[in-house]
Amino acid sequence: MPTALPTPRFDHFYRHDELTALLFAYAEARPNLVSVRSIGKSYEGRDIWVVVVTNLASGMDIDKPALWVDGNIHAAELTASTTCLYFLHQLLSAHGGTAPESAQINRLLDTRTLYLVPRLNPDGAELALADRPRHIRSSTRPYPYTEEPVDGLTAEDIDGDGRILTMRVPDPHGGYKKHAGDPRLMVPREPGEFGGEYYRLIPEGFIKNHDGLTVKVNPDREGLDLNRNFPGEWRQEYQQLGAGPYPTSEPEVRAMVDFIVQHPNIGAAVSFHTHSGVILRPCGTRSDKDMTPEDLWLFQTFSALGEKHTGYPAVSIYEDFRYHPKEVITGTQDWVYEHLGALFWVVELWSPNKEAGVETTKWIDWYRQHPVEDDLKLLKWSDEHCGGQAHVDWKPFQHPQLGAVEIGGWDKMNYWRNPPPHLREREAARFPAWLTQIAMSLPQLELIRTEVRALGPDMWRVRMAVGNAGYLPAYVTQRALERKTVRGVMFEIHMPVNDPAISLVNGKERIEGPQLEGHAPKQSQLAFLFNKHPTGDRAVAEWVVRAPVGTRLALSASAERAGVVRTEVVLD
Repeated sequence: MPTALPTPRFDHFYRHDELTALLFAYAEARPNLVSVRSIGKSYEGRDIWVVVVTNLASGMDIDKPALWVDGNIHAAELTASTTCLYFLHQLLSAHGGTAPESAQINRLLDTRTLYLVPRLNPDGAELALADRPRHIRSSTRPYPYTEEPVDGLTAEDIDGDGRILTMRVPDPHGGYKKHAGDPRLMVPREPGEFGGEYYRLIPEGFIKNHDGLTVKVNPDREGLDLNRNFPGEWRQEYQQLGAGPYPTSEPEVRAMVDFIVQHPNIGAAVSFHTHSGVILRPCGTRSDKDMTPEDLWLFQTFSALGEKHTGYPAVSIYEDFRYHPKEVITGTQDWVYEHLGALFWVVELWSPNKEAGVETTKWIDWYRQHPVEDDLKLLKWSDEHCGGQAHVDWKPFQHPQLGAVEIGGWDKMNYWRNPPPHLREREAARFPAWLTQIAMSLPQLELIRTEVRALGPDMWRVRMAVGNAGYLPAYVTQRALERKTVRGVMFEIHMPVNDPAISLVNGKERIEGPQLEGHAPKQSQLAFLFNKHPTGDRAVAEWVVRAPVGTRLALSASAERAGVVRTEVVLD
């Protein structure tokens, strides 16, 4: 009888030691399905764990097409880790059952591999989960300079309540005022407005060497953004903040890049972030009209499935999710898709706006400017569904440099960057069906048949035919062909060594065959021209061998993203 699965808490963010114990508990409970490996060490020396999920009874992980799923590359985006854990738990809970959903999971783990990395950035997450937290972008390595600031304000929890909020300071030159209908809410002064009670809003924190007049908010001493450190379209700091001194300079990014390069069976990937409640697809640096059309159509097809399964809209990063109209940023997608030609999506989990009834398709623009009615809806949502904690009531605090201030306002870490505890599992539950459909659509190499025909008393023609049973072609995207990152199907005949009675008369020991198409239709049935390659999913290799009757020969075929098949023939 199998060991009971662990019972994780999806309303709880796990510290690194807790997460490690949980992952190894899964491996202990299902050793035939789960193994846990370290892909590298973080800056502070913590293991970065990958959970390898596949049925070992049907083959090794590297011999099957694979989906990569990661989360928590950004320090405080902890729900991304929860979502990876939820997917893992759903897979293992369903496997082995007889219900329709179990049958699909059984086939998934028999024929595919899943590489799950719940936390790419363990150091940043530990800082976000500390008793006195700090919320940085990514790694805890000091960058671009190592020294501590000697002046200015560093955002931190100064009243010991475990939150980093906002300080409001009365000031006739301040840019904010209390909302007339609800004085808890701070709203901007109108253009040309004078004569009211105004406030200056400053991040919660202490100030070093305060001159009594000015406040400079320091950037995080830990200024890296690991999602800007990938090789694809990498640019220096003056063009892209947090990029690091050179591509893959950071151990966390280098670990991921090395692992994916060493596992060419990965044909698709999904990276979980927070927040906005949107699925982002490539490209990050080019418009849709500049993409390879076939790849754009493919992304649109699977993105539409994402919308159907999750309820999240799916949009182009370049077209709809740039931080500034004149700014182009890069990330994991510009390496996984642009360089390797694998499919890739970023998921920005969780939309507090949607929860509060604020509808917008301008995800980035909304944060720059929006009507005060949206804030009032969010405040109402905080009161009615979050116990009044998404917006914290203002409380007096005697600040050592500023004097009497109040601390309160929006709790962006616990209710914006991440959902409140009671909603985290619900958000994570949106994604297993979509992730499963992506994985089940990956190319899959299958043996069609082998043939042996006698050409003489010791001469034989040997044929091996394989096909791609997957929806996607073996190369996955046109980008992979353009970048020459995938070969055609590779056939091999494994000849016994040091036996003069056995020789290869015609053909090579290793043959590179064609690229295999998938069963995805190239066009509708009403298209004017016929499909010129209706069996483009199949390939055949042939050899002529001299060998005695009864000789056994091993044959194999492989396509990096479609898997490996092996068989044996007897010459008789």
